[in-house]
Amino acid sequence: MTTDFILSLAKDAFTVTLLLGAPMLIAGLIAGILMSIFQTVTSIREQTLIFIPKMIAVMAAIIIFAPWMLNVITTFTKNLFLNIANYVK
Repeated sequence: MTTDFILSLAKDAFTVTLLLGAPMLIAGLIAGILMSIFQTVTSIREQTLIFIPKMIAVMAAIIIFAPWMLNVITTFTKNLFLNIANYVK
């Protein structure tokens, strides 16, 4: 195994990790921004009000993007297992 090969494998693993986490993070970010705007407009200063919409947004993102996320992780894992002979050299 060369250094380039290890770096390429680490880059692919990091990319898959970012792809899997991005939908939930973006949904939570959008829900947080919208709730912050709502709190600012209505002058509500309740800190716990923001958690329920964020949780609902993240769960909705998981439900919506689950098939795509499963496809990404299974493709990555399948490529790892198919090329395991190349990794051991």
